Amino acid sequence: RSVMSATGRLALVTGGTAGIGAAISEALLAAGYRVAAAYATNGQAADAFSTRTGIPVFAWDVADFAACQDGVARVAMALGPVDILVNNAGVTRDAMLHKMTAAQWREVIDVNLGSCFNMCHAVIEGMRERRFGRVINIGSVTGQSGQVGQTNYAAAKAGMIGFTKSLALEGASRNITANVIAPGYTDTAMVGAVRPEVLKRILESVPAGRLATPAEIARGVVFLAADEAGFINGSTLSINSGKYLA
Repeated sequence: RSVMSATGRLALVTGGTAGIGAAISEALLAAGYRVAAAYATNGQAADAFSTRTGIPVFAWDVADFAACQDGVARVAMALGPVDILVNNAGVTRDAMLHKMTAAQWREVIDVNLGSCFNMCHAVIEGMRERRFGRVINIGSVTGQSGQVGQTNYAAAKAGMIGFTKSLALEGASRNITANVIAPGYTDTAMVGAVRPEVLKRILESVPAGRLATPAEIARGVVFLAADEAGFINGSTLSINSGKYLA
């Protein structure tokens, strides 16, 4: 994608100051987009990210509908309307179903899936009026294949795929696309917290024998964000080394 064709477009990345989100924010900036990164709680890390990259950061809870409306309004006031939305924010609260609490279920559904509704609702009217938009939802291989101890996470990420397909149909006539990227296991703090013996089993199941880098996931976002990607709509781009083939 040429820098020229990206000029002026504003991308908003949730969970955009750490891990995969930080890589996405930086890759979009390098591709010539203006970028805003949203985060939830770690203000010190977000400020350090902003200082290092020059990307402005904004704090709000993506699980809160009103907070998303307010947050997007603050971004628009500071930088202009959002052209590209990357719903990347997510949490895990892993437990076997028979041991999972209602709170663990609800938090994952609200943050990982509810945020897609909250954030898309906040930007979709403007995208429809301007007749351009790119919505890129960061799913997971777990939402495609399932995973022991992650009924909440798998349900949220699988739900994201259905949400995205429906939004794709609604926006197509206005040049608004909605797609999912489903990463495999990626070298982030979330995966780094996995016990070594579990991580060893995970790597044995990955054809490449390694974790993805955040930059490899971000590359897919830059591809789907492009003006020239307007005919790719309602798709799920799997970036998992062939761990799961749908």
